Parts: sequence; C-alpha cells; structure tokens
Amino acid sequence: MGTAAKERPAGAAEAAPGGRAAEYRRRGWWRDETFLDDLHRRAREHPHRLAVAGRRVAESRTDTLDYAELDRLTDRFALALLELGVRRGDFVAVQLPNRWEMVPLIFASIRVGAAVVPISPLCTKEELRHRLGLTGARVHITLAKWSGAPLAETATRLSRELPSLAHVLVVDGPLPEGALPFHEHFVANEREGREGAAARLDGLALGADDPFVVLFTSGTTGLSKGVLHSQNTVYSAVRGYADAFGAGEGGDGAGWVAAVSTPLVHYSGFAQGVLAAVMLGGTVAFQDVRRNEALLDLVERYGATLLYGPPATLADVAASQRAERRDTSTLRHVVIGSAPVLRELADEVHETLGARAHSLWGMSENGPVTTTRPEDPDGWSARSNGRAIDAMETRIETSGAYGAPDAAGSVGRLKVRGASLALGYHRRPEAFAAELDEEGWFDTGDLARDDGRGGIRIVGRARDAVLRDGRVVPMAELEAVIGSHPEAAEAALVGLEAADGAGAVLVAVVVPRGGRGPTLEEVRARVAEAGHDARFLPDRVEHVPALPKTLTGKVRKAELRKRYAADAPA
Repeated sequence: MGTAAKERPAGAAEAAPGGRAAEYRRRGWWRDETFLDDLHRRAREHPHRLAVAGRRVAESRTDTLDYAELDRLTDRFALALLELGVRRGDFVAVQLPNRWEMVPLIFASIRVGAAVVPISPLCTKEELRHRLGLTGARVHITLAKWSGAPLAETATRLSRELPSLAHVLVVDGPLPEGALPFHEHFVANEREGREGAAARLDGLALGADDPFVVLFTSGTTGLSKGVLHSQNTVYSAVRGYADAFGAGEGGDGAGWVAAVSTPLVHYSGFAQGVLAAVMLGGTVAFQDVRRNEALLDLVERYGATLLYGPPATLADVAASQRAERRDTSTLRHVVIGSAPVLRELADEVHETLGARAHSLWGMSENGPVTTTRPEDPDGWSARSNGRAIDAMETRIETSGAYGAPDAAGSVGRLKVRGASLALGYHRRPEAFAAELDEEGWFDTGDLARDDGRGGIRIVGRARDAVLRDGRVVPMAELEAVIGSHPEAAEAALVGLEAADGAGAVLVAVVVPRGGRGPTLEEVRARVAEAGHDARFLPDRVEHVPALPKTLTGKVRKAELRKRYAADAPA
C-alpha cells in the first residue's frame, strides 16, 4: 500500500483524496444542495404524489405518505428531536424494520444538523452497545420487541451504562421503565404549526459535505465499523445508480417507482431506496418483514418500474409469479445485488416478470459502484457485475498471489476511487487510511477479473481465496451455482488445508431446501453443468440447518472453516 492517509476533517469538502472536490463539483457529482432540499422541492412541485408506501405484512395494511405529508412530518419530527435535546453534531440511532417512521426520521435528523445511525433490529446486545457507544448517540428509537428479542428493554438497560444516551423511544408495544412512547412524542403533537416553529429550525440543517449517516459494516471479523458518509458521497452514488437506468433528474421523477426488498438500515434500502426516490421525486415501496412472495403485490399496486433485491429473493419472486400471476407490465428493471446472477435466474426473471435482470456490485463504503446497463448485450448480467458509474473508477491489481498476472482472465484485488467514497470509519480513521493508497484507491477486499467490456466480474473475498493449479477458485460464482440446486436453499464454499498439506480441500456447506439436500455427486454435476473447470469441483458437502451470518447477511466463512477444519481429510 501507499503512504497512509491522515485522518480527514469530517465533513470538509477538502476531504476528497488528492483535492478532487472541485472536480467532483464541476462534473456534477457533488452539489451544494442536499436531500432535504430535494424533499422541499418535491413537496412544492408535487405535494400529493406518493413518496412512501410501507407495507405492514402481518397487519395486512400499507402506510403511505405523499410529499406534502413527508415534508410536514419532517419538521414535526425535527422539532421533537430538539425537545429531546438533540443538537447540531449529535447522533440519532434508529433501530427499526422497514417502517414508514424511518423515512421522516432520516430527513428530520438532517433538518436539526444531526447524523442518523440506522441499526438492524436483529442487532445483538453486544453489537448494539458497540454501535451506540461508538457514535455516542443521544437518542435511540426502537421497537418493544422484534423476532422475540426485547429491543426496548435492552436499549433502556444500555442507557444506564452509556452516559451519552439520554432517551429511548419505543414505536410500538409496552414501555420499559425509563422509555418514552414514540408516537405520542413525535407523531401526535403537531409542533410544526405553532408560532415560531420554523424559526427554531432555521440554520440548523446539515450541509452537503457534513457527516450525515453512519452505516455499519457486516463485522465478519469482529465488531462492525461505522462507515461515515456525507450527503454528497451518497448523492454521487445514487445519482449514478439512477442514471444507469435512464432515470436522471431531467424529468419530474414520476417514472421512478422502486420496490425495495432490502432493509432500510442498509445502504441499498437507505440510499438506493429512500434517498434516490426523493432525489428524483419518485416513490419507494417496501415491506416490514421478509415475505418475498408478496413483493409483487407492491409492484402491481404501485406500478413499480424497478425491483431491487438479492438473487434468492428474486428467485422466490419469479416462482411466486408462476404460481399466482400479477400485473408487472410497469416493471422495466430488476436489479440484483449481493451475489452473482446466474443465467437461469436472469432468464426466469425476464420470462415471468417481463423485465430485464441487471447485476450490481457495491459496498457500504461506496454504495453502488458497478452495474450492468440496459444497453449491454442480452444475458450480460450473468457474465459481469457491470462497469463503474460515472462518479467512480475501478482497478484490478493483479499479483502472483492470485495466479499469473498475465494469464487470460487473471484475477486481482479490486480497488475503487471516486466521489462516492465514504468520509472514513467513524472514530477509526487509521482503519480507513490503511485501505487507501496515496492516489486515493480504496482496497475493497474483493477479488475480481476484467469482464472484457470495461467492467468487472467479482470472484470472491480475498481473505477467502483458494488457488488450485495456479488459478483462483471462483468462490462467489460456485456458491451461486450450488445454491441454485433444487435441493438447496443456499450454500457457502470454504477452502481447508488438507492434513498432509497437499493443497486445499473445497467444502460446500449447504442448507437443504425442505428435504435431504444435494449429495456430493449432485453438487459436482451441477458445477460441471454450469461450465466450470473440473479443478473447481467441491471435495465435500456438509448440510447445515442455517449458515452463520452477520447482521447484513454475509456468511461468516471463518466460523465455517473452524468448524470443519478438524476433520479435513489427508
């Protein structure tokens, strides 16, 4: 790596590596306006256009907000935050599933000059303590319970040991001692209509370059890191994402209706879902629990033009469409992230939904970096993760560690740089600087190869790399192939050192789909039928009821390696 970068002044425009802030602004990747300005403009221009549709699956109802309502609630929530003592530079933690309350809370935090800290409701007590303590959150908003976990009780207990945490508010359910009712404080009190209310908010809002959100990483190797973004680093990413699908800011946004299956506490739901919709003046639709077969109800009801989710979700959606046909005639793009797209999935999406499948790659530190485009050849999403959005660059750095650098299809470490790069890791500047070189290239930790058309194909994580006969095993693609077996719900692949030191043993760890699960012979046949080299065929298959995962859904490969290493064959 190059010389370690110094800690950047959080929120300063000069934070762009190499002083490229002026270039980013000149090219329109950064701006002086903010997402709050977008909201105000949309509320003026299209006050009664639908902004948010949040489905409550168990209650068979959908909560909706038009732009006028979202704008009004933003001020109401902002004034409520002020009354709780939130001041400019503070942090507001929000631990909610995909609920409508999340959206005005994002904009209200911007309005009072506070950074928002989205936290998964599946967060463990240890991880919650870490996230609240790291950010010094003043306010924490959560549910009474989620998936059997007593979220509110846990948070109130933590408030007694975290001096910065002054208030815990509960959206639904009984209140533990010391907690406040969210709806009574935030929703029922129409503060925005009182005399002098607007004046109380004047001059508080965050600027485009100020820190405004902390998004936590998966934490596969320890406690998670808090990725600190400005509105500009996020704007450049979501603008590039929208432009890739022909939905730039030239129109009035009516054609952008995104159905999002991922959590609003993750980058994809938070930015590509909520913020992209408001930036464009479109609509974002989501549901509070994972019910993949019900996503098409949102598509049909609100005329979604774009559907986003991981491969397993889209496979369920396509199967649901075959079982019960819904009107998906408005759907133009199905964007698939988090794992490689297989040709059979791309074909199934097109056949059942009438829309083209696109492959996207990104990470919390950058947002969506590469994606396939509508103008790419048919089936390209099954061969590539696409090329970089305008605001970002990619580079594959080959070395002998990953095979011969000059070999056809050679694999190397993927590095990225550009306007979407985060400000850093909150309170861990040295960890972020360690991934940057002196030219501003950020080491993603992923391995990739050139797709032959100016884009990339992700191979897997560098720390999980396995070489066979001088070639890197394409772990990500093999996992997708194995996981697509009819007898498999999902799969992970790990490499173990053989007891005699004679190379790596490939172990496929498979979650059976309601039955016995695929045998080793069936897995090997599946991989061979997909066109992969015989040297990449797995040596063992292990069946498990569930894969160990992080809060963001990433498989804990280190845990699997430890679990199966003891009986690796000689």
